[in-house]
Amino acid sequence: MVIAVCSGSFDPVTYGHLDIIARSARIFDKVIVAVLINSKKKSLFSVEERVELLRQATAGMENVEIDSFEGLLIEYMQKRGARVIVRGLRAVSDFEYEMQVASINKKLDEEVETFFMMTNNKYSYLSSSIVKEVASYKASVSDLVPPVVEKALKEKLGQ
Repeated sequence: MVIAVCSGSFDPVTYGHLDIIARSARIFDKVIVAVLINSKKKSLFSVEERVELLRQATAGMENVEIDSFEGLLIEYMQKRGARVIVRGLRAVSDFEYEMQVASINKKLDEEVETFFMMTNNKYSYLSSSIVKEVASYKASVSDLVPPVVEKALKEKLGQ
């Protein structure tokens, strides 16, 4: 069984994230979507909220599991028996950074492979930061995030 991990902050999860998760789920036996706990980063949603939003957004994906972790991704993967890291790429600038991360991960564990997946063109501009910015101005984000996330954004931003 090939277990892949798709990690990130997912603050909040977008249709771009869900596209990568769904496509990964068609390729790998199991995909663990792992929310990184980073106490140094100021997030709009708590880790628990992000995990719950991801659970709801991926409810129909049978081989997708939602989890959270703290520390090195490689250590988390070793605990979970995962051998593949899935990373979505939007632009060439993403690749530069992701290549550095993949290289250090390979140095930490030679058995781990990083699988780069190009985002669907319709999501190439999309990021959680953009979603939060648009939502903060009370503009519609219905075509950027699932309804459960849109509702959570409105509640969080007091709209």
